[in-house]
Amino acid sequence: MTETQGKTGSDKPVWRILSALFTIAVALYLAFFVWQNATNPEASFPFKLGLDLAGGSHLVYEADVSGVAEEEVSELMSVLRDVIERRVNIFGVSEPIVQVESSSFVSENKSERLVVELPGVTDVSQAVAEIGRTPLLEFKLLETTSEAVVPEGESAATLDLAIVADYQDTGLTGRYLESAQLEFAGQGGQGGLSNEPIVAISFNNEGAELFESITSENIGNQLAIFLDGELVSSPYIREAISGGQAVISGGFTPEEARDLAENLNFGALPIPIELQSTQTVGATLGAEVLEKGIGAGLIGLSLVVLFMVLWYRLSGLVAGVALLTYVVVMLALFQLIPVTLTAAGLAGFVLSLGMAVDANVLVFERMKEEYRAGKNSREAARAGFARAWSAIRDGNLTSLLSAIILFWFGTSMVKGFALVFGIGVIVSMLSALLVTRTLLVALPSLNLKEGKYGWLFNSGWQK
Repeated sequence: MTETQGKTGSDKPVWRILSALFTIAVALYLAFFVWQNATNPEASFPFKLGLDLAGGSHLVYEADVSGVAEEEVSELMSVLRDVIERRVNIFGVSEPIVQVESSSFVSENKSERLVVELPGVTDVSQAVAEIGRTPLLEFKLLETTSEAVVPEGESAATLDLAIVADYQDTGLTGRYLESAQLEFAGQGGQGGLSNEPIVAISFNNEGAELFESITSENIGNQLAIFLDGELVSSPYIREAISGGQAVISGGFTPEEARDLAENLNFGALPIPIELQSTQTVGATLGAEVLEKGIGAGLIGLSLVVLFMVLWYRLSGLVAGVALLTYVVVMLALFQLIPVTLTAAGLAGFVLSLGMAVDANVLVFERMKEEYRAGKNSREAARAGFARAWSAIRDGNLTSLLSAIILFWFGTSMVKGFALVFGIGVIVSMLSALLVTRTLLVALPSLNLKEGKYGWLFNSGWQK
């Protein structure tokens, strides 16, 4: 039986060549796509640079969850993140990154933090002001008690009774707010002084049920309304209020009431937060980090390709083409997903360049063994990929699991590294199995022992 007998139609020379040309054409198209979007300021898929590369402000807030049930912490932190993200978006901050970070699950004093990154905002006071304008809205029941007080310098026989105000949490906060709008007393049936500026608020369904329950159970008591810990009004509950409607009145001017309504619509904080740290990254520093990162990537790529060509010869040249394809695919994914590139992510990408040829090395070593056993280059390529597959699979699987663990438990900086590294592991495996194999099988079949070009598939210093 001849070499071509018994082979499938896809193994004919014309199909091998067409597959290789198609692979190269896709790589060139992706390279053009990456270049076009990278050089065009108005491109639809630009590279998204993180704070440490683009410059801006980095703010860390700690949330006070001491009065929140443990099972509700996750939900409230998610609401808090959405509120802050909506706030910084409204005020025109470009590409903000707002994420929740929890202390390690092994820590005794677990804390919840909110990390806010504002690229392009280098004025920290401005960034803090943008977020600080979002109010914390709380409703508390007023309870008064009498307390005996001994005036200073008097004996215990002289007593004075003081009224002590005690505010009890009701669980009703801005978390349940649906909308707020400026109105004037007398408008729409609202009570109060004539033409007094007030803020009419509406709760969502869950908030409306809670508000009705609070008012029905506490008729005759005062329901105090707090904004950022400051008491603004404490109206008496005359009757149960259904429908989720309430009024905030505190002697506002029309401008104050309008600003309050706007801020509440942008999002009232569901839980208190306190600014813990601030950091400013200048655009110059970010540009320097980016320039050095790109330089390191180019040097690393060049050295890896040079080593592969010198050591594995023709197979190494094919691996170099596959590595360039890998780089192009990674850059295209960074634009399409999009992945926010940070200095740590850039380091992960540079590191992945070396790991991208790991699968090729395994295949080439198996190929060399098959080649010396008497098989031609094409047969050796097929056998080499088949024998190396288990090692490639296991090696990449363990690396991928490491990336997932780092992403799941790491901080924002570690997550940037883990995400790029994990994507790199998957793409590198696919480039080795698809690009390298397609190009090797498409090459002319050569024999190591016969013909003057057989040495092209050897390795090292051996001829």
